[in-house]
Amino acid sequence: MKRKGFTLVEILLVVLIIAILAIVVFVSLNPSKRLADSRDSRRSTDVDSILSAVHSSIIDNKGTLPTGLSNGMPAQLQIGTASGAAISNTYCTVALNAHVDLTTPLAKYLKTIPTDPNGGTSGSTAYAIQVDSNGIVTVTACNSENSGISASR
Repeated sequence: MKRKGFTLVEILLVVLIIAILAIVVFVSLNPSKRLADSRDSRRSTDVDSILSAVHSSIIDNKGTLPTGLSNGMPAQLQIGTASGAAISNTYCTVALNAHVDLTTPLAKYLKTIPTDPNGGTSGSTAYAIQVDSNGIVTVTACNSENSGISASR
């Protein structure tokens, strides 16, 4: 009498092939890079939102910068409600306790000030702002992961 069905060896071989294919797909997708790209995308949107809010405030106030900002600022200031730690990396150089609270001046334009998706808080957003002597405002994401994220107007 002949029995129908799969042998244990055949089943183990199929499971092994599926496992190898799953590993190959997982490695090729590189989830950590995809997550970093996602966070950087949000940072880019946040930088644009902050910059647009600052410029809307400047326009509505007939050319006056929001409280805490001035033309020719000598260094970057971290946006936040509290004195934060110093930031020094490829993208930002913010001195210890160098911060500016834009919550009130930008309340009309932003419901809340955006925070970095990788641990930013309202006290220490990990976004920096600077105004040069020509009045050009630059907002930078200090914790960007794959490339520098900043915008100027």
